[in-house]
This record gives sequence, structure tokens and C-alpha cells, in this order.
Amino acid sequence: MKNFRKYYTSLLLMLVSTLAMNAQFQSLTSATSGATKSKKVKVEPSYAWSISEPLGLHYESTIDTLFLNYHKSFIPSHQSTAWATTGNFGASGQNQIFFQRKPTSDFFFQDAIDSWLPGVATQRYYNTRIPMTIISHNTGGNKYSNQDRTQVLFSGNVDKKLQLGGAIDYIYSKGSYNYQADKNFRWSLFGSYIGDRYEMQTFFNSYNYLGKENGGITDDQYITDPAKVQGGETKVDNKSIPTYLTAAHSKMTGLEFYLNQSYNVGHYKYQRDSVTDTIIGRTYIPVTRFIWTADFKTSKHLFLNQNAAQDQSFFENSYLSLTGTDETTRYWRLRNTLGVSLLEGFNKYAKFGFSVYATHEMRRYKQVVDTVSGKELPEGLVELPVTIDPTKTQQLLWVGGQLTKQRGSILTYAATAQFGLLGDVSGDIDIEGSVTTRFKLFGDTVSLKAYGYFKNLEAPYLLKQFVSNHYAWDNKFSKVQRFRAGGVLNLPWIYTSINVGYETLNNYIYFNNNSLPEQSSSAVHVLNASLTNHLGFGIFNWDNEVTYQTSSNASVLPLPKFSIFSNMYLKFRIARVLDVQVGVDCNYYTKYHAPAYNPAIMSFYNQSEIECGNFAFADVYANFKLKKARFYVMYSHANKGLFGGNNYFSIPHYPLNPGRFQLGISVDFVN
Repeated sequence: MKNFRKYYTSLLLMLVSTLAMNAQFQSLTSATSGATKSKKVKVEPSYAWSISEPLGLHYESTIDTLFLNYHKSFIPSHQSTAWATTGNFGASGQNQIFFQRKPTSDFFFQDAIDSWLPGVATQRYYNTRIPMTIISHNTGGNKYSNQDRTQVLFSGNVDKKLQLGGAIDYIYSKGSYNYQADKNFRWSLFGSYIGDRYEMQTFFNSYNYLGKENGGITDDQYITDPAKVQGGETKVDNKSIPTYLTAAHSKMTGLEFYLNQSYNVGHYKYQRDSVTDTIIGRTYIPVTRFIWTADFKTSKHLFLNQNAAQDQSFFENSYLSLTGTDETTRYWRLRNTLGVSLLEGFNKYAKFGFSVYATHEMRRYKQVVDTVSGKELPEGLVELPVTIDPTKTQQLLWVGGQLTKQRGSILTYAATAQFGLLGDVSGDIDIEGSVTTRFKLFGDTVSLKAYGYFKNLEAPYLLKQFVSNHYAWDNKFSKVQRFRAGGVLNLPWIYTSINVGYETLNNYIYFNNNSLPEQSSSAVHVLNASLTNHLGFGIFNWDNEVTYQTSSNASVLPLPKFSIFSNMYLKFRIARVLDVQVGVDCNYYTKYHAPAYNPAIMSFYNQSEIECGNFAFADVYANFKLKKARFYVMYSHANKGLFGGNNYFSIPHYPLNPGRFQLGISVDFVN
């Protein structure tokens, strides 16, 4: 009852504050219109963009103010239609839709929390004319299992060319089960300058993640059959379920400074008055662009386990210490790219843009120092199987080219080819591209996109050489070869998109049953087919996303064959000011040998004993938008105990959250 009063009061306060802000907005609007009766002020619409590596091409993006499905972002398992996770919001996870999964990064520890971290691909830049401030807060659970996320975004233009902004994102989630709390505080400063000749985009991001590692619950029957392990009692206190680890933590910290600059060489095109033949305006036409991109990134991973007995019982081997684990692995890299581009339309015959570039990168790794080799080992300590230098520096060089056509209503394309010349990446090949065509069919515009890539890449250094208290390896891996081809068909008149792709992987690297990197000796083939569809009849709407995928070698690359996300809702407006979305969504995927999670290396590894999946996870929700405010109320996992089964584990021994009430609000303040 106390929790109900808490959420009822919070919701009431949100509604009151929203109405107050709306009234303030109306007053401000009235005052502004009254002060400018004799002069009509035109404010250009705001817009956003993101950029791509390596040369900083612009791509249209969005300002996050949509209220449809606003609730979905705050459910840990809804990061994709098949998401393997330790269960808590903001914690480790891996995408089980293989065509959406990112390759292993240079610092593999951060891959598990990559969806919660900032980066070049997720950074947005804004041109708002009027300063924009968006503040959001979301909460759920009770005082023992609360899940909170607070976000602040500010962006404003100094003038038409220069924009500055900043953002804060703080996640603090205690989790539904013991010893799984996590928090992540990240902040960023960013800016852009878009002039006729000079352009610049830059950001500085910092994050600090700390998560407790419980190793999973000791007996899955606390979830699947609680009466059997509780002497007939069916009600479970989730916080009392025993876990394998009680004093273990993972910490990830990092920062990134990114600067993309370009200088355009071209000419002015003048506009003249048709009567007086006087110049009334001019437009700069860039022809050639000189580009420099600098990217500095540093990351640090810490694993700490202060319970020596659990440390030895949970992990098979201890190489460096029997009194627990306290170890840090560090990484930084500095990347510089220089490029020259002939811009699209640089002459009347050139309907494309062409670029060449060179990238130099310096990487440095610092691992745990071996302090026991050559000495008499105490009983229980295992001799290290490898000897490596704890410090490694790499000097790498690539050259590449890019061909693009971003303008045009019939045909657009982009292709990038990159070749490694120096260091471990010597002999690397990375070619990828896509082409999109549009044509009329049944009175509407259909788009057809073909995409593909070929990669022959060196394995990340830490997968080849690594030392820690519980895991150590020295691998001589061959280059990993990947070939992917596919296509996307968008049929707008029936609101349907179909994506079919095929990939062949040679020398694929994965974490085996012992949590050690292993390279497959045979090729792995993956077929992926997905369909998204929207049905709408008046206020009734039904969205579906279905994915089929199959792996030719499930012991190397296990994947759920079918995954489904279905969302049925009513969308309407009240009193012409309040937009409402009320509905039920549900996520389901078939059983498969889901990966297990290793807390010491923050990685997911293959296992062949336990199958996960074949359960439904449903949410009942309502999203609202009133002027500049959007908010939601939701009961997640509403079907628990009703239908869908009790085996709601996305990975072995880590159950998903039980049913919980959640709510949130986001306000775009008028400045």
C-alpha cells in the first residue's frame, strides 16, 4: 500500500508540474505574441544529425521527443527482440539477433555494457535556433529494488553556425535480486560549427560504471518451482534468493575526445535581381574538402572480489592470488585520419562524391603483472599457462577510399574500402557498401536497399594475449573473414519492411565453455530474415517485428531461431491537447543454448547444458504527451504468474525482473 501511495503521489506531482509548465508555456507564448504584434518572428525548425566514421559524413537524426513507445526504453530485456542479460537495468547484455550484434571491440570488457555507453555512432548534434533543454526522470520498483534513470540534455546555438551543448545521464538500479545493483554516471560536452568553408563536430564523453556481480542465483528452482526449495511455500522474497557471489564488483571507466574538422574549397554562386541585375544573395558551392579527424579514447576495467572462499569455489583456476581478486586492465588509443574529398556534384558530370584517406592509430594495453612465476607456489595456486608482456603498444596504419551518392530520389549509394598497411593490421581488408533505389508502385514510393561487406581482419589483441587471476591465454589466431550480403524492401502502403541477409564467417572467434577465446576451424553460416509491420484501423494499432535466424554450427554460434515483439495499442487525443497511447506489448523467442556470463571478464561464453527462452514477457502501459511534456505509466512483466511460463531466464542462473510498476516523465523546457 505504501508503494502504491508513493507512485500515486509521484504521478500526481508529475501531472501537476506538467500542467503548470504548460500554463507557463502558454503565458510565454502569449507574451511573446503580444510583444511582437507589429512584427512576425519566423523561427526555423530545429534539426539534428549524426556523423559516420572515418570521414564524418552527415546523416539525418532525430530529437528525442516522441512519446510513442516511450516506456520501452526502460525495460532491460527490450534492448532487442532477443537480448541476453544479467537482468538488471544498465547491466551487462548481449544482442542475440546476430545481424544486429557488434563485433568484438579492442577492449572486450566494455562490449557487455556498450548499449549504455556513449560513442561516435550515438552522438547527436543539434541546430535548435532557440535553446533546448530536455530533462527526463524514470523510476520503478520499491525501495529495495528501485530502478532510476535521470537524463539532462541541453543544446543551443550561439549563432547560425556555432552550436554548443551538454548532457548528463545517471542510472542507479538496485535490481530485483541480491548483489546485482549497478550505477552508471556519464556526461558529455559537444559542439559543432557549420560554415561555408570550415566545418567542425566535436565531443568529450566520460562514463563511470560500477556493478555488483552476483554470479547468478544458486538454484533456478527459486524461480521455476519455488515450492520445491521452500518446503511448499510458493511466494518468494527475491532479495532472499542466495547467489554465488556476494562481494564481487566490476568497474568500467572511460573517456573519449573526438574532433572532426574539414575545410571546403569552392566558389560562390550569386543570385541577381531579374529587373535591376544587382546581386541580392550568394551561396557557397564547395568542391573539394580537406578532412582531419582526431579520436582519443581510454578505458579501464577493474574486477574486485573480496570473498576469498567464493573466489576459489566459483572460478576453476587461480593463478595469481588465493586471497581474492583485485585486478585492473587498462587501454587507450589515439587515432588520426587525414582525407581529401571531391564532393558530390563537384562538376556537372560527377553525380557522386569520392574520398581518399589514411588513418594512423596508436594503441596501448596495460595488464595485470605476473608476480608469482618463478617462485614456489602455495597450495591451491595454479601455475600460469602463459607468459606475456603486461604492456603492449601497437602502431597501426590503414589507407582507404570512399564513394558516396547521398542526393537523388532514385538512386543513392555508399561504399568504403580500407586496407591495413602497418603493424598487426597489415594485410587487413575491410570493404562495405550499400545501394538504395526508389520507384513508384501502386501509387506509392517503394525503396529497395542492397547491402554487404567483406572483411579480413586481425583479431583484437586482448583475445590473443591476456593474463588475470582466473583466466590467461596466448593465442595465435588467424585473421577473421566475414562476408555478408542482404537486402531491405520497404513497402510503405502496407507499412511493411522485409530484411533478408546471409553471412559466412571463417575463423570465427568465440568464448568457449571454459570462458576462453577459441577460433572455429570450420566456416559458420548465418541466415537472417526479419519482418516489421504496422496495422492501423482508426485508433487501433498493431506493430509486429519477427526475426528468423539460423546458425550452421550452434555449438560455436548459438542463436534463437525465432524472436517476436508484438505491440497492440490505442492511439488517440483528448481535448485536442493530450496525446495518448495505451496498450500491451509482448516479447518472445524460442529456446536455445543461451550464452552464460562470466563476471571476471565481463563476457558471454558458450554453454551446452541449459536452454533459455520459450517464455513471454508482457507489459501493460500508457504513454502521454502534453505540449512539451511526455510521460508514461507501466506495469512490466504483467503476465508473470498468469501466462508465458516461470522460466524467465535469458541466460543461465540470471532471472529477469518480476512484475513491477514503473513511471517516467520527460520535459522539453522553453528557454
